[in-house]
Order: sequence, then C-alpha cells, then structure tokens
Amino acid sequence: MSGFDLVIIGAGPGGYTAAIRAAQLGLKTALVDDNPVLGGTCLRVGCIPSKALLESSYVFELARAGLATHGISAGEVKLDLAKMHERKDEVVERLTGGVASLMKKNGVQVFEGRGRLISTSRVEIGNGNGKSEIEAKNVLLATGSLPFELPGLPFDERRIVSSTGALSLGEVPGRLLVVGGGAIGLELGQVWQRLGAEVTVVEMLAQIAPFADKLAARMLQKALDGRGVRFKLKSKVERAEVSEKGVSVRLAGTEGESEELTCDKVLVSVGRKPNHAGLGLERVGIELDEKGRVQVDERLQTSQPGVYAIGDLVHGPMLAHKAEEEGAAVAAGLAGKQIVVNYDIIPAVVYTHPELAMVGKTEQQCKGEGLAFRSGRFYFAANGRAQASADTEGLVKVLAAEEDDRLLGVHIVGPCASELIAEAVMVMRKGGSSADIADTVHAHPTLSEALREAALAVDKRAIHA
Repeated sequence: MSGFDLVIIGAGPGGYTAAIRAAQLGLKTALVDDNPVLGGTCLRVGCIPSKALLESSYVFELARAGLATHGISAGEVKLDLAKMHERKDEVVERLTGGVASLMKKNGVQVFEGRGRLISTSRVEIGNGNGKSEIEAKNVLLATGSLPFELPGLPFDERRIVSSTGALSLGEVPGRLLVVGGGAIGLELGQVWQRLGAEVTVVEMLAQIAPFADKLAARMLQKALDGRGVRFKLKSKVERAEVSEKGVSVRLAGTEGESEELTCDKVLVSVGRKPNHAGLGLERVGIELDEKGRVQVDERLQTSQPGVYAIGDLVHGPMLAHKAEEEGAAVAAGLAGKQIVVNYDIIPAVVYTHPELAMVGKTEQQCKGEGLAFRSGRFYFAANGRAQASADTEGLVKVLAAEEDDRLLGVHIVGPCASELIAEAVMVMRKGGSSADIADTVHAHPTLSEALREAALAVDKRAIHA
C-alpha cells in the first residue's frame, strides 16, 4: 500500500496526537505500532495506571487514617489489591479503547507490527504474519523510551523491578527500596507506602526531584517523610545480592560512608533512555547526539529530510504532554502551518500527595543565569479552602523579573498543584507578569487563591500572608 502523506511509528501520546492532527489537516496518515493496544507506555504501563493506583491508594489511606479528622468513624478497612489492580486495568482499557476509536473517527489507518525504516520514504512492518512495506512522503518516529538499568541491578521483575513491574505487584512488599528520587520513584514509592510497605528512597543527589526548586523539593520531602517514606540522599547502590528471601543492598555515601539494607523488592527508577533500537536509523543515516537522542532541527526534522522525531527520542523533558505538543507541531508543519513548541513553559508534575508542580525557571536557575528577580510565597496553611479540606501542606512560590515583572517561574507544592499550574503556564505563554495573576479576581474560597496571594507577595501586596 502506498500514497501516505505521513507514516508514524509509535502510538503513544506523541504519535497518536500527531496522527489525529495530521488527519484533521487533510493528510493521508498511517500509524504503526507493535502492540495491538494503542496508547504507548503512557496509557498502558506508565502515566495512566500509575495515577489510577495513586488515587486508589490515597482513598485507602484516607479511609484508614484520615476520616476521623472530618468526624467520620468507620470500621476496619481492608485492602483488596486484586480489585485495585482490576480498577486500574479497567481505566487503561477504556482510555486505550478510546484512542482506537479516535483513529477510526479521523480516518487514520493503523498497522500492527514493528516499524522499521527501509529508506527515508519506506517503512517495513514486521509481525507474526510476516513483513510488509508502506510508502510515505514523510515519516515520524515516536517510539518513546525504556527504563534505564543500573549495573548490578538488572530487571528480573520479581525482586528487582522497573516502573512497569512496580505497577503490577501481586502483593504489598514488606520493605521496598526505591532507587531514584525522581517523579516515578516518588509516586510509586508512595503508592506502596500507603498500602503498607516500608519504603526507603535512595537518591544520588542532595535533593529529591532534582529538577525542582530547592524549597519545593525540601517541602515535598518533609511531607513524604512525615507520612513514613524514608530517604537516603547523596547515596548510591554499590552492590546488590538477590536471594529467595529478598535483596541485600550495600549503599555508599558521597563522603565514604556505607550501609547495608535488606528489602523484599527493589524498584529501579533512575530515568529512561530513548527507544530507537531496531528502527533502522543507521541504515538511513539518521544522526544521534552524545546522549543517544535523535538529533532534530527546529522543525523536529532529523538529519534526513522527510524523517521527523519527537517525544522521548529527542531533546527536552521526557513528558507525555511535551510529546503531544511536538506531534501536533510536526503535523501542522507538514500542512504548511507554523511550528511552535515553547520548551520554556512545559510544566512538570510529581503526582504524590502533596503534589509538586512547576513551570519555568527555579530560583537556582535564575541566580545561575544572573537574572534579577523578585519572589513571592504563600502557604496553603493560610488558605481558606485548604483549611476547610484539612489539606494544608505546601506553598506557592512565584518568581518574576525585577525589570518588567515578567513571570519567570511558578512552583507549587500542595493539593491539586497539577491543576493549579495551568494558570501559570497560560500567563507565561502570553508573556504575562505576576501582576496579571495578582490583579485577576479568583473565586473564594478556592485553592487558586494561593497562587494569587503568592503573586501579590511579589510586590509585597499579599492580603492573607
């Protein structure tokens, strides 16, 4: 079969978004994926199932220990882990089924199989029925990423698990060691801590969530520590021995100290790497950078004309919404429209409780770049809605340029931070200021008032601080 304007390899958020947008713009589009269930890592074994478990485990924790605050007495609370996994799987099934429906609705032709470049305009599709080829004027690579393995800690998905394995444990581990204090490790660590595991997080650097503002990271760590998650910062796993009884781990600190820990399972979550093995990049001469990412230009085109790459394959944060923006941008570019992806205003979120959300620069980045700035803070403890909800941990921190009050960054630790951050992203997208938030009427009582108060504090105008 021939005649496609665009063939996309990879049906994750970046790939399927690109397919839908391309079809909307009148391009004849094909989507190739080796899994019959569309949605990629994000929908099948990443973002969505992890958030389902986070929500279920939060409800379990609330029922077990949080209802009395609201004057509610309940009987014994029991965990049905199998039912929790069943609910998670149902959520995944509904959403992946929705992606398949969207392909049909938009006229995108889906091919099941492993896609590989034969040339810059021909894609081979291999599956159990053999191999076939399709042609296109343009090809988009959107195959995402894979978890990093550490030397001495190979995944067996039994004792040493990846994020995928940690989403489907058949029982709550007595002791769980999480290697890596980024978003994935913190989220899955809190899931299993809520359900009864003793959780210890090991992080090489001096703070968890290394991408975050230091104050926000410290507040999140304090909150998680208060809930029972333990931390070993400036430490790394030196060796690990697996036995039928568990895993014996030796930790080495940056100052020469060492420690022995024994646990039932180890979750390794130290980052991800581009998933481009077997795509045929070498065959067609597509260049990689020093970090193994596909090199692309401002139009997301690779070193070979007509071949594009997005998402976790290329530079920038490995986030589903970043991939979606890039996918839509490539489709728009092929249809003759302007490509715009503003990497400076892509929000990042850690979906623990409390949540951490941020956009723009941290205070440390501003200082490192010599940017003169003013800052404002507001704590949720002084917010009426947070008090009424008995959910008062955290703060909002706003950074604005000294010269013109342009919004440089917003950092939130607290309830619904993942939702509140969108207002800051919108203001930054329009080149707005802290005063744009401060002078906007926010409904009372709402959590969003905390963002307004922090913006007011930039100019020392906060009312309730």
